[in-house]
Amino acid sequence: MTSFTDKVFLGTSGWSYRDWIGPFYTEKDKSLLKAYSKVFRTVEIDSTFYRYPTEGTVMGWVKYSPEGFTYTAKLPKLITHTKKLDINEGIENDLQKFIELLEPLYLSGKLGCILIQLPPKFDYKPEQMEEFFKILPTHIKWAVEFRDQSWIREETWKLLEKYRIAYTIVDEPLLPPEVHITSNIAYFRWHGHGARPWYNYRYRPQELEPWAPKVKEVAEKVEQVYGYFNNHYHGYAVENCLQVLEMLGVLTPEQTEAKANIENCFKTAAKTTEAKLEAFVEPSELNFETLLRYFMDVARIKRAQQIKDNEVTIQQERANEIRAMVKEYHVFI
Repeated sequence: MTSFTDKVFLGTSGWSYRDWIGPFYTEKDKSLLKAYSKVFRTVEIDSTFYRYPTEGTVMGWVKYSPEGFTYTAKLPKLITHTKKLDINEGIENDLQKFIELLEPLYLSGKLGCILIQLPPKFDYKPEQMEEFFKILPTHIKWAVEFRDQSWIREETWKLLEKYRIAYTIVDEPLLPPEVHITSNIAYFRWHGHGARPWYNYRYRPQELEPWAPKVKEVAEKVEQVYGYFNNHYHGYAVENCLQVLEMLGVLTPEQTEAKANIENCFKTAAKTTEAKLEAFVEPSELNFETLLRYFMDVARIKRAQQIKDNEVTIQQERANEIRAMVKEYHVFI
């Protein structure tokens, strides 16, 4: 029988973030993947959502991760968001190309699962979804993440069970944190709560405590559990994942050390930021971009500046709150 420790894989969504240098990585870490894999034994590859990886990149994932390390990967948005799972758009060829690129991961035993993340406005379309499920290679394990309430129904669970697709259990603003087991694997994703932008969120321990028994309960019913924190800003995902591993009682010595380092780093940063704001900057000097630099790095600010005006819709504006849509994402300030 597989032990709890061996069947539960918890990590973060992505590993290559510059703002993790300090809280998690050091300036001396030449390979962030190597440094990451010394602490965690799994990661969700987020970059495959935006573009197909090169053959060399995939071989690097195999080469620069230790034996027993497990990856999951997000299906390209070309298939899920641009072509919206439409068979008539040629997605079967797109899917085949992606699977072939990931073959080195699969053959090395390091590919745990592929995540199908749907667009927020992709509502209940069971016939279209089933047509897509029919073309999925059965030697690969799959999970699907719905982002529209219309999918939360009994018919959905039956459809997923029929094709052995795992329902992704989420903590996010759009869907309830319901647990449904529809495959021999389970998939968790923690995005953050909607009081701030989704991913710029630091979970408090009391928010995470209810999740530990859920993970334990699910682990008794499946062969593998995959779970990833997507609140990557400032290294929050690392800290929160380590906190859950501690709650589960499976924290390794390397993880214990990493957890202490990141918590100390956050304490120091909080004191430093407070001092900067109060002692060195007059309120009149705090323009919008200056304020943003306290909460995100320059690269993210530049990416935000590239968003076109017609991609932003203000849905509600009050004295103390703003609700908007930025591309396909809900924003609440």
